[in-house]
Amino acid sequence: MTAEWVFNLYVFVLATFVGYQVISRVPPLLHTPLMSGTNAISGISLVASLIAAGSNHHLSQILGFIAVACASINVVGGFLITDRMLKMFRKRPGEQAAGKEVGKKQLEGAKS
Repeated sequence: MTAEWVFNLYVFVLATFVGYQVISRVPPLLHTPLMSGTNAISGISLVASLIAAGSNHHLSQILGFIAVACASINVVGGFLITDRMLKMFRKRPGEQAAGKEVGKKQLEGAKS
């Protein structure tokens, strides 16, 4: 093993540990915005994998194609999950009307 390989392994392990510690301390309220940011980063990796797939080296083309497929699945899946989570916080049309009626009754009760 060369010193450069050991250094790269050290950086990878350190980044994995720090990433786990940061993500595990995210409150649930911030999870959706964090996922949106992660999807944007995945989009950047998709661009990089397209560049790798367009190279002249045969092995790079194969690995680039695999990277494009994986990054595309990651981006689309991330946006679908984020959209599903955001739908959980939207009120349905019937719930909005019921909420307004309850609010009116509470105001009328407070006036009398």
